[in-house]
Amino acid sequence: MTATTAKTDAYAAGLGLFEKWLSIWVGMAILAGIALGNFVPAIFASLASVEYASVNLVVAVLIWAMIFPMMVTVDFGAVRRVGERPKGLIIALMVNWLIKPFTMAALGVLFFEVVFADLVTPADAQQYIAGLILLGAAPCTAMVFVWSQLTKGDPAYTLVQVAANDLIMIVAFAPIVALLLGVTDIAVPWETLLLSVALYVVVPLAAGVLVRHWLLASYNDETAVSNFTGRMKPLSIIGLLLTVLLLFGFQAETIVARPLLIALIAAPIIVQSYGIFLIAYGWAKAWKVPHAVAAPCALIGTSNFFELAVAVAIGLFGLGSGAALATVVGVLVEVPVMLSLVALANRTRGSFPLR
Repeated sequence: MTATTAKTDAYAAGLGLFEKWLSIWVGMAILAGIALGNFVPAIFASLASVEYASVNLVVAVLIWAMIFPMMVTVDFGAVRRVGERPKGLIIALMVNWLIKPFTMAALGVLFFEVVFADLVTPADAQQYIAGLILLGAAPCTAMVFVWSQLTKGDPAYTLVQVAANDLIMIVAFAPIVALLLGVTDIAVPWETLLLSVALYVVVPLAAGVLVRHWLLASYNDETAVSNFTGRMKPLSIIGLLLTVLLLFGFQAETIVARPLLIALIAAPIIVQSYGIFLIAYGWAKAWKVPHAVAAPCALIGTSNFFELAVAVAIGLFGLGSGAALATVVGVLVEVPVMLSLVALANRTRGSFPLR
């Protein structure tokens, strides 16, 4: 069995209970966080105080638990095979890094400095714009595997796209965010941004590469990686749900007191999500990219690496900041929006070539 075959078989083996009912589990975590945050706020205040250098250690541990198993699956050697079918990767990278961050910043300014200017203060508007920029500059690197599987995407090619995005994210995320936040007149300490990228991208990636190398060296079989990540999957699920619960718990009082604000923040995120999907998906159709590549390449840019966005927002602006709230709203919006786009991709499968 080849490495790619083993990887594909493991990937396509079928959705587990968590993936099938993802929106239900995340919804329950959101509701639990909001309820607990309002009924026992002292607990969340105590958890919020566990931080070092503006990084909340509890959230950091949960985010590492959530993304580490995914990092082990990333095969950077797959990047060498991209020349065989470059169109899907070209679309994904162009949309993710040359279109998405800048359109998200533009939409943030449009909505909060023009459309909603009478509904929020200028200071709050700048915070919300900052949170939107952090979301826009971080294309999905974990959940895209779920979205790809739901659309019967090519698992090997999805791995190539994720690997390429992660490599670019290491060097591009901080400069793009600093540029865009500077344009919106928010001072950003480079040290905090670089530390966040190191903590939430470089360190998990390095750990994943080391563990992957050890597994392959010890067992000389790609199935060892699949077995390991399968055993680690409960840790990833717990990390995701507890992260969502905590994030909504930290913002619970604001969410309950100002539901209109949540809708205001969600508006540009929803517009951006559907717009980016249509750009990438339409581009793929025009280029006659096979559906198994076209769907994942559109979904990877539409979805966000919200773990990184939330972590950087907390590190830069604090747990109770408007920027952190905006990234949390991104979590709230993402699951239903992505599921609707998965349904759209599946309904339009016949419009694309099969291979």
